[in-house]
Amino acid sequence: MNELPVYERFHSWQGEGLHLGKSAFFIRLHGCPVHCPWCDSAGTWHPEHKPEYVDRISPTDLAEEAFSSGCEIVVITGGEPAIHNLHDLVHEMRIRNLPVHIETCGAYPIQGEMDWITLSPKNLALPIAENLSLADEFKIIVEDATSIQNWAKQIDFVQFGVPTWLHPEWSCSQDESVLSSITTWIKEQGSPFRAGFQIHKLYQADEKDNRSKPVAALCSEPRK
Repeated sequence: MNELPVYERFHSWQGEGLHLGKSAFFIRLHGCPVHCPWCDSAGTWHPEHKPEYVDRISPTDLAEEAFSSGCEIVVITGGEPAIHNLHDLVHEMRIRNLPVHIETCGAYPIQGEMDWITLSPKNLALPIAENLSLADEFKIIVEDATSIQNWAKQIDFVQFGVPTWLHPEWSCSQDESVLSSITTWIKEQGSPFRAGFQIHKLYQADEKDNRSKPVAALCSEPRK
């Protein structure tokens, strides 16, 4: 059973998407080949933030930590978690009756049977067709006033019939042009588009667990 490179793991609650508010154990895996310029998890890959030592933890130990937390769901994220073989980790979670969710850009085959897939496409690594059809929800990061329109040209979200969340990129979370573009799009287009936000950041929920690491962000503006 292969150990996994773990950047951090902590107990909080899901602050985004259809499972908003659920008690969640997060496992943030190290490594990402995508390298978004506004990444708020740059500690998983960027040389200016990357830790000197990365914990390697067995799927059994991770599952035991998650089970002991009393969480409702387990969320595997990154970095880009789909670059790792997750079969053993998912198996260990399942035998403990823990639903397993993943957030991925969708550019890499998902190795493990997930209970929920949040697909957040990135321009630097577009999702493969297989993952588009597997997605239970989409999360679009809105970087500027043209982001939604540009994504709608690349992916026909309507055909998949699952919620498509429009999230302001966090450094733009108070940018009127970005917020207005989300409001206007939803009013004009309706379903499947929904307004999204990283609610857990308003509560500083993740920071309540001392295993959660300070955010290592790459963005042009200070985080708000």
